[in-house]
Amino acid sequence: MFADRVRIFIKSGKGGDGHVSFRRELYVPAGGPDGGNGGHGGDIIFMVDKGLNTLGDFRHNSKYIAESGEEGGKRRCTGKDGEDLIIKVPEGTVIYDDESGKVIADMSGDNLQETILKGGRGGKGNMNYATSTMQAPQYAQPGQDAQELWVRLELKVIADVGLVGFPNVGKSTFLSRVTNARPKIANYHFTTLNPNLGVVDLDGGKGFVIADIPGLIEGASEGVGLGHQFLRHIERTKVIIHIVDAASTEGRDPIADIKAINKELENYNPKLLERPQVIAANKIDVIYDDGSDPVQAIRDAFEPEGIKVYPISAVTGQGVKELLYAVRTLLDNFKDEPVLFEKEFDYDELMDNPNESFEVSINEDGVYVVNGPKIDKMLGYTNLESEKGFDFFQKFMKRSGVLDELEKLGIAEGDTVIVGDYLEFDYYKA
Repeated sequence: MFADRVRIFIKSGKGGDGHVSFRRELYVPAGGPDGGNGGHGGDIIFMVDKGLNTLGDFRHNSKYIAESGEEGGKRRCTGKDGEDLIIKVPEGTVIYDDESGKVIADMSGDNLQETILKGGRGGKGNMNYATSTMQAPQYAQPGQDAQELWVRLELKVIADVGLVGFPNVGKSTFLSRVTNARPKIANYHFTTLNPNLGVVDLDGGKGFVIADIPGLIEGASEGVGLGHQFLRHIERTKVIIHIVDAASTEGRDPIADIKAINKELENYNPKLLERPQVIAANKIDVIYDDGSDPVQAIRDAFEPEGIKVYPISAVTGQGVKELLYAVRTLLDNFKDEPVLFEKEFDYDELMDNPNESFEVSINEDGVYVVNGPKIDKMLGYTNLESEKGFDFFQKFMKRSGVLDELEKLGIAEGDTVIVGDYLEFDYYKA
């Protein structure tokens, strides 16, 4: 089943905890601490697999969790690192943060592999905390927590040219004539339910990739019909071929149809109308001579806007070659680099856990109180009895914004501060 949009949960591996142990051997009465460090947690890595063309596999599995690092061991043994989890996606997949909608990565062009979530750092064993004054530390550092995120994957097909137009105007017939693609063709609406890709080969010229974008009708940009599901696939195209039924075989006005589809493209993404566009006035083989010239009417309406009109018959092939070479010329004048989506998501923001917060308040005794998950975590792996550990604590208070919050509440030198459940000190500005 073709799928081009899924929502999945990803989580890196937690870092292994550091170990607390002491060397115990015969004739070694005070062997000292020998607890090893924990292993690093596995990363979440997205990788392009050019053999894939759909996100369908993700419909059966929506949770992806990397392996956690192992706890450190005795005799200074470091825990085993958790294995990275590699998630394979089709080329052209864009990864979004599901909550903010910001682009995290575009798996296209040269970007064939990207680490999205890093595994937690392994905690230090108690062998790292021995000092001249603390020769038997009874604590070790916990492993760093895993990072987790809900992401949205969207497959935006990579094609040089996009075919747009109302259902039943002959897009599938045109695609089957000019490429090796074999889409379903029948005389009813929405025969094409998947974006079909094909390669156009030109004599004496470079070929190009063309995609049939299905299901566009009025209201598509607002979610009406199937068009909203497929509009994303035209965002990478460099040139747009707008196919219309010039013969009005279903009683539709081709000029009104072109304006309606262009309005949907504009509503979805105004930049789409900045792309070069040509109009393929299709079905000229069934235009009857009744004194009117529908192709000329289309030319009069759009060529003053710089949009060239090419009369064609997808069934007989009349005019098709001229259209293809005109499109090739437009592509030659287009910047050669692929259409990529720039990163919008700040990785520092991504790696910061929003659930780890802190709160600063004043209790009834006038004592300043600092607590919260972020504080508890910091105290859990900081040895405040060592000079190095206390220096880390001071830097944490400044870097995390705790000192700024205390000063906003009006703290003065000599005031008492309680941090967490047990740490109490007098405040003095450095």
